[in-house]
Amino acid sequence: MTQQFESAETQAEKKPGIIRVEGMHKWYGDFHVLKDLNLAVDQGERIVICGPSGSGKSTFIRCINRLEEHQQGKIIVDDVELTDDVRHIDSVRREVGMVFQHFNLFPHLTVLENCCLSPIWVRKLPRREAEAAAMEYLERVKIPDQATKYPGQLSGGQQQRVAIARALCMKPKIMLFDEPTSALDPEMIKEVLDVMIELAGSGMTMICVTHEMGFAKTVADRVIFMDAGEIVEEAPPTEFFSNPKEPRTQKFLQQILQH
Repeated sequence: MTQQFESAETQAEKKPGIIRVEGMHKWYGDFHVLKDLNLAVDQGERIVICGPSGSGKSTFIRCINRLEEHQQGKIIVDDVELTDDVRHIDSVRREVGMVFQHFNLFPHLTVLENCCLSPIWVRKLPRREAEAAAMEYLERVKIPDQATKYPGQLSGGQQQRVAIARALCMKPKIMLFDEPTSALDPEMIKEVLDVMIELAGSGMTMICVTHEMGFAKTVADRVIFMDAGEIVEEAPPTEFFSNPKEPRTQKFLQQILQH
């Protein structure tokens, strides 16, 4: 599939604040893991979240589709506030695709079956239609020839590309990536990042937790640095990398860019 570019009309219809996080806190027992987070993401915007291990990055994006509950503040996705209301949670999850660190594919299903499962069960698509769409997305991530194989027969990079195709099969408005390359061997990282760069070019709203700073420079509209459960700094990539303002950001970048 060729990279899509949006018309002026489509861009004019873009929704400001398709994700809004306002004064959000989260605790695990007495441990205050996320502290007063505020973030607005516009439709089509690409956000990269970075920071040291244990800074709350993954927990934060898992709250955006209610895989984790927040205890205070608001999270509003596409005008739906995430609360304990199961209908609201289901409504948001239909519009938000998620790609995890460890693929989370069903080992007993083929690649094609993994991709068709949610569209058939959640979107109620006829099987033939779901399979046609799945093949289109497998082509987009450049592995249509793997459709009849099982996840265990694929490399890590191929499995992660299947996971991206599976998320896209639900035609989400927003994609969340939780360290999608951190479990991969170095030679497989580029193939997954290339797919994500192509996806970013198609106008998809994306939030990606990653240590891949080259990807952040190429794709992000904004880079957000988190530490100790707080958003410490956010800026466009050129400014973030060339002129970080906060000492914690400076220290993190020195450490990570030396490797």
